[in-house]
Amino acid sequence: MTVFYRLDSTATAIAAHFGAAQGEDPWAGGTIAPGQFAPVITAGREAIAGPRGERQPRRLIPRLWGVPPPPAAGERGRSVLAVRNLESPFWIGNLRNSEFRCLVPANSFMIWGKGLDREGKRVRHWLTCADQPLFAIAGVWKDSEVPSFALLATEPNALLRDLGAERMPALLPPDPAAWKLWLNGGWDRAGTLVQPYPSGMMREA
Repeated sequence: MTVFYRLDSTATAIAAHFGAAQGEDPWAGGTIAPGQFAPVITAGREAIAGPRGERQPRRLIPRLWGVPPPPAAGERGRSVLAVRNLESPFWIGNLRNSEFRCLVPANSFMIWGKGLDREGKRVRHWLTCADQPLFAIAGVWKDSEVPSFALLATEPNALLRDLGAERMPALLPPDPAAWKLWLNGGWDRAGTLVQPYPSGMMREA
């Protein structure tokens, strides 16, 4: 699973692309690593009180990549970067409740490849979508001591599997209806979006 991704688009461009209110997010672009803040798009009620419906506005909000681990992990537990088990008791409540789902904008992401490079370091591959330079990764956020989020993970497609990946981020199609479904739909339908992205629609960055 990826431990770095890039978001070179500005907050203004991201908000316009996904139909969200930019707010005060100052994002100017860069590489995101675990434990860093990055923009996500939510339609949840975290900043707006009252009943929630499909008219709830989308908002660009900075959140920390990496959700604090469950208490059973103890003090040394690492932050959770990706949801691998969709039936996990730690996640299922948030996934079923659409207000906790979010879009994680990205322009590319990194996976570890097979073997080592000439300097003896693990091989890195940066991937992007050929059909959408700015795409959304399915994400989920939690209320805790920090405003954090995690990516949804799925099986790798043929391209990533050949490169050595065991998992890949759940990339959403370039379709506003898919974005709406992830942010507002019931889990029985939204969960079907968590699947490998077509290999033919991806390339190395």
